[in-house]
Amino acid sequence: MTIKLASIGTLQKGSYVVIDGVACKVTDKQTSRPGKHGHAKVRMQAVGLIDGKKREIVKPGHDNIEVPMIDKRSAQVLSIHGDSANVMDIETYETFDLEIPAELKPDCKEGSNILYWQILEQKVMKQIKSE
Repeated sequence: MTIKLASIGTLQKGSYVVIDGVACKVTDKQTSRPGKHGHAKVRMQAVGLIDGKKREIVKPGHDNIEVPMIDKRSAQVLSIHGDSANVMDIETYETFDLEIPAELKPDCKEGSNILYWQILEQKVMKQIKSE
C-alpha cells in the first residue's frame, strides 16, 4: 500500500485522501474556528475513486491523514472476455485482468493502448489512448 501522511488542514478540494481504508477524492472541506480551549476542526467530504460512495470525516486541523500515491501507468489490451480485458503493462510486461468501465466499453478493442491507475493495490482502467 503506497501512502504518505499529510496535514488535513493543508488539503484542498480535489485532493486525494484515504478514508476508512478507501482512496477518495475530496469534494468539500469546511474548517471551523478554534474555540476558547480547543482546536479548529476540519470536516471533509469525499467520494470513493473506485466505488463512488460518499464518505465524511471530522478531524482537528493539525492532525495528519493518509494520502494515497496514485500510480498512473500505460498498458496494451491483449484480449477481451465479456466485461474484463486481459492487459499487459508496457513497462514491466506484467499481464493481468482489468474490468472495463461502461463508458470505455465501445472504444476498448484488442491491441489498443489504455491508461490505468494503481490505487492502494487495486488497478482501475481510466481511459483509452488514441494513437
